[in-house]
Amino acid sequence: MKLEYHCIELELAYTWAISRGPGSNTARVVIVKLTAPDGTIGLGESSPIKRYNESIETVLAFCAKVDAGKLSFDDVTASMKYLDTVAAGEPAAKCSFNIALMDGAARKAGKPIYDFLGLGFREKSKLTSYTIGIDKPDIIRKKVLAAEQYPVLKLKVGGPDDKLNLGALREVSPKKTVRVDANEGWKTKEQALEMIEWLAKDGNIEFVEQPMPASTDPKDIAWLKQRSPLPLFGDESYHTAKDVAICAECYHGVNVKLTKTAGISGGFEALQAARKAGLKTMVGCMIETSILISAAAHLAELTDHFDIDGNILITNDPYLGVTSEKGMLSFAMAPEKLGLRVSVRK
Repeated sequence: MKLEYHCIELELAYTWAISRGPGSNTARVVIVKLTAPDGTIGLGESSPIKRYNESIETVLAFCAKVDAGKLSFDDVTASMKYLDTVAAGEPAAKCSFNIALMDGAARKAGKPIYDFLGLGFREKSKLTSYTIGIDKPDIIRKKVLAAEQYPVLKLKVGGPDDKLNLGALREVSPKKTVRVDANEGWKTKEQALEMIEWLAKDGNIEFVEQPMPASTDPKDIAWLKQRSPLPLFGDESYHTAKDVAICAECYHGVNVKLTKTAGISGGFEALQAARKAGLKTMVGCMIETSILISAAAHLAELTDHFDIDGNILITNDPYLGVTSEKGMLSFAMAPEKLGLRVSVRK
């Protein structure tokens, strides 16, 4: 097996900011390419974030340690076990390899990944939200106008101007369904409940994501769940299937991201575990190209909600894969029919 990897810089259409820090106009990801002796290719991507103690530098360092001769499209499970011996943790780095391995394995089987997993994919049956990052109210209005074609918006909150920003959104789009993501921005259960009760008065807020820090005492989050007038989804609280028991106590649903689960295989397990525990499921993303976004879309049949808009928040996606016109996920326009169904944009 031949391994190639490189970093690319993605340019955002708007400055991106959430509750944890300052905004940015760019994001960097690592692209992995595996080539088998028979010429079969697998593409993968890593979009690491500081919140989980990963960075472009840690991903590149991980890639440099990998012996590609120990990877095989014929045995993804054994290949992942080998990657666990390279370094503990580092799910974002392993995510890129898992996606590439699954891409190659499905290509060799002559199937798209969703059929390789036995899930199938129903065209335009799933809807992704479009995320509006934290900003000044006048910029929020511009972002909402630009997102007119998307029927569901996701508003980042957890800053000092939350009420002004929702007000600005509603000036442009009075009745559109909105999901709210606090990214751990509310520090006490009382503050969180106060904000959620205020949000509930809007009438068109679908749910609230990660209202409090994942490190919060589970008893406090369970307290909030019991009193919340809106459903609560855990994101930073839910990494893998191992977290399902505690999340079932604290939330109504969970947000699965492939960067947290070390790829498609772990995402498949995390979604199945959540559904078995009676939790609603959502698949989310970071700022990503169509490689990672398409990888997430292959898990559509295990998902109640999608927030995989990372590739439409950027202006220089190098790849073609799943599309989301008017929010509806579709592979119909993807030139590639096998594996990830992703190809290089020409």
